[in-house]
Amino acid sequence: MQDEMEKTNQSQKILISAFECISTNGYANVSLRDIASEAGVALSQINYYFNNKEGLFVEVVKMMVQKYLKEVEERLRIDVNPKEKISDLIMYFIEVLEKEPKLFKLLYDLTSMALWSTRFSNMLSEMFKDMADIIDKHILNSLTLKSKLRNYNSRSLARMIFGAIFGIAIQVMIDSDEKELLKTLNSIELVFD
Repeated sequence: MQDEMEKTNQSQKILISAFECISTNGYANVSLRDIASEAGVALSQINYYFNNKEGLFVEVVKMMVQKYLKEVEERLRIDVNPKEKISDLIMYFIEVLEKEPKLFKLLYDLTSMALWSTRFSNMLSEMFKDMADIIDKHILNSLTLKSKLRNYNSRSLARMIFGAIFGIAIQVMIDSDEKELLKTLNSIELVFD
C-alpha cells in the first residue's frame, strides 16, 4: 500500500513539474530532462510512468481539462438565472486569464499540436464538446431564447459562446498591454439581452 502511494505521489510530482515547465516554456522548448530536473527525479522515472514525452503531455492535458471542466461546472451550478450564469462563466475566464494564464498557454500549445496530431486533436475536440455540453446544460437549457436565436440549436450557441471566449482569451494572451480586450469578454452577454 505504501509503495503504491509513493508511486502516485511520484507521478503527481512529475505531472505538476511537467505542467510548470510546459506552460512556462512550451511543449517544443521543454525536454524530459528539464521536467525530470524540475521534479527532482531520474529521467527513467518519467519513462516508467508515462512512456515518453507525448504520453506525459497527454496526462498533463487530461489533468488540465479535468480542472477546467470541474471548475466551470461548479461555477455554473451556483446561480439560478441564466444571465447570471453567463456572467459567472465570463468572470471565471477573466479570473483564469488574470491569475492562471499558464492554463491558457497550455491550452493554446495543445491547440497548435492538435492541428498535426490525431491524438491531440481528439483530446481537444472532446474538451470543446464537454465545455459546450456544460454551457448548454447549465445556461442555455434553462433560457428562453430571443426569437432571432431560436433558429439555432442550443449546442451550436454553446459552441459559439465558448469559441468567443477561447478566441478573445488568445488575443488577451498575445496583447497583454491592451486592457480593453479583457472587457470584450463581457460582450458575450449581448446574446442574452
